[in-house]
Amino acid sequence: MAGKRKDRNGRVLKTGENQRKNGTYDYRYTDNYGKVRCIYAKTLEDLRKKEAAIQRDLADGIDYAAGEISVADLVDRYMSLKRDIGHNTKRAYGTVINRIKESEFGQMKVRNVKLSDAKRFYIDLHDTGSKRNTISIYHSVLRPTFEMAVDDDMIRKNPFKFKVADIIPDDAVKRTALTKQQQENYLRFIQENGQDNYYDDIVILMGTGLRVSELYGLTKKDVDFKKRLIFIDHQLCRTAEKPYFVKSPKTTSGVRCIPMSDVVYMALKRVVANRQPPTVELLVDGYSGFLFLDKAGMPKVVMHLENYMRGMQKKMERIYGKSFPRVTPHVLRHTFCTNMQRAGIDVKSLQYLMGHSNVSVTLDVYTHVDFHAVQEAFGKAVSNL
Repeated sequence: MAGKRKDRNGRVLKTGENQRKNGTYDYRYTDNYGKVRCIYAKTLEDLRKKEAAIQRDLADGIDYAAGEISVADLVDRYMSLKRDIGHNTKRAYGTVINRIKESEFGQMKVRNVKLSDAKRFYIDLHDTGSKRNTISIYHSVLRPTFEMAVDDDMIRKNPFKFKVADIIPDDAVKRTALTKQQQENYLRFIQENGQDNYYDDIVILMGTGLRVSELYGLTKKDVDFKKRLIFIDHQLCRTAEKPYFVKSPKTTSGVRCIPMSDVVYMALKRVVANRQPPTVELLVDGYSGFLFLDKAGMPKVVMHLENYMRGMQKKMERIYGKSFPRVTPHVLRHTFCTNMQRAGIDVKSLQYLMGHSNVSVTLDVYTHVDFHAVQEAFGKAVSNL
């Protein structure tokens, strides 16, 4: 009868264990699918810790070998199953996925990722300049990716089952609305110093709360001057890959009719009157007759206005310093929303005008109430008691 197998130190080796020529150890076992697997360790003690983990996993149906793939490979597997992702979302995902692949964390084995590793990855991202909003995009990829690993019996628990807000401070730039005086000063500055025809664009945005892509998606058919209504059911967009394309609003709430104030009515009238019809109207995904055209007769897109407003901001700072707040298209939208809220419009109507699917977005993100406004509202309320 053959004697028991032993290692060089005289220790009895269990079934499946083996000491290699270089002194390290391996352990062969059969997984739940009948496939022979092999793991390695420098010492017998380390090997037996891995063996114990494997036996627990095998008993619970956990696929130890599958958990040996890298985080980057797991993310690729998850993303290959995703469908119906919006273009902007896909682009944002692509950026973070590439960064995951380039990081040390992305090369970690899935089964070795602990809660502390997941949190450390986010903290390191923040320490190297990533904002919480950006890290939230990582989370929207990694949390469901690891949840898939749990469902596929690769790992027992999802190490990303926590809130980003619990470990990363809120470092988002607070958007503020322009005061009435600032609105007047800004429009006057644009009118007196602007070289291109963007004054009416800005007036309309400030008076409607439209997104820039919605404004530049407007065609002749979308404006009813008799009823003084603007119809919104699409956006005109542009990317490096696609010069022009039309897309629907994110939700049905984005489809809406916006009433025109006198100021907006006159601005739109000027836009139509000053529009130089191109030789051939550009057709984009079935839409043509876009109202807002650039010098070349092509439809304007978000980039046009953003670049223009950045240039105007630099001019203002050269003249007035940095005392005037930074104005962006988003600030114009915020300003409209806040103006409506302060004027006393009801919340549901404001939600409709903004095209928000959730009223909390309207109140928490797009309205800004300072002490003067609170004091004024308090005075009105007290007078009616």
